[in-house]
Amino acid sequence: MNWQRLVEDRQKFFWVLQIAGWVGYALVNYIGSRVFEMRDIYVFVIVLNAYAGCLLTIPLRYLYRKIWNAKPLLLIFIVFVASYVIGTTWSVIQKFNLWEIYRHGYRPDEWFYYFKQGLDSVYIVLCWSGLYFGIKYYQLLQGEKQNALKANTMAHEAQLKMLRYQLNPHFLFNTLNAISTLILVEENKNANQMVSKLSEFLRYTLNTDPIKRVPFEQELHVLGLYLDIEKVRFEDRLSIEIDVTDEAKHALVPSMILQPLIENSIKYAIANLASGGLISIKGQVFANELLLEVSDNGPGTDIKNGALVKSSGVGLANTQDRLKTLYEHNYSFVLSSNQPQGLVVNIRIPFEKG
Repeated sequence: MNWQRLVEDRQKFFWVLQIAGWVGYALVNYIGSRVFEMRDIYVFVIVLNAYAGCLLTIPLRYLYRKIWNAKPLLLIFIVFVASYVIGTTWSVIQKFNLWEIYRHGYRPDEWFYYFKQGLDSVYIVLCWSGLYFGIKYYQLLQGEKQNALKANTMAHEAQLKMLRYQLNPHFLFNTLNAISTLILVEENKNANQMVSKLSEFLRYTLNTDPIKRVPFEQELHVLGLYLDIEKVRFEDRLSIEIDVTDEAKHALVPSMILQPLIENSIKYAIANLASGGLISIKGQVFANELLLEVSDNGPGTDIKNGALVKSSGVGLANTQDRLKTLYEHNYSFVLSSNQPQGLVVNIRIPFEKG
């Protein structure tokens, strides 16, 4: 468990490996010096060389973090150039330490002798770079495995949460009551259409995996079914505006991600307005991110730091939980007041084309 925590803490893990690696390098050189019967002062040279190598490779870490997302060929080129520069610099320092300390101030005839036979140092720095990227990729793979396991273990719980607000008993009751009313007034055609839409909507909610991403265009179709059902209840009191770009329609989104937000707007905004209200749905792609917005012109509520001050419902909380599970920290979920009144929910997630 402690080792797993150390691996997950990338900052501590780097320093443990950095120090342990260079201590190991010094020990190997010390054993070699014993084999070749070097004088005791050579131990000091070994320590200085290892210390210099440790210091010189630290900036590589910050460089590699900056170029991490670069194209493969550019990444390889930068790694080789950086390793060569650092390795050559380290080789010069090693020769200086050897000649100044072990050979009592020896000076070569030409300055370029400092740069000769430095490939061994370059190879060591290249190995350091390879280990850095290898360990980094290993950590990322482990993180993805953990996220996948977490998502799978939460799947059933998420499914139950989805059903808790998607199959709201009040929604089903009101829908069935509306269908019954249509039958009583002999509007059988409309009643049949409502049964078909309810059946298709329920089938989608029951069969769709809560962690599955689907095209936003498909989500809009299902939302249309839901809103058509609610329009029977509210008639002209419920108005809908949809403004979604073609690019956004092809984006992948978590299934049923907007339905609980719209249900909240209907429950707390439209239902409380005698003259009815408006629900607006917007979607666009900007800077390789999908921006979604659901707003209404209802009474609104108290908001602090992008969240409700008081919230008794489960729709908003479950939506945010699902986004956090699927995207970790690479998302935003912000509530704000609409003008002149109402509530706005903004969602930002990475743009993935379906």
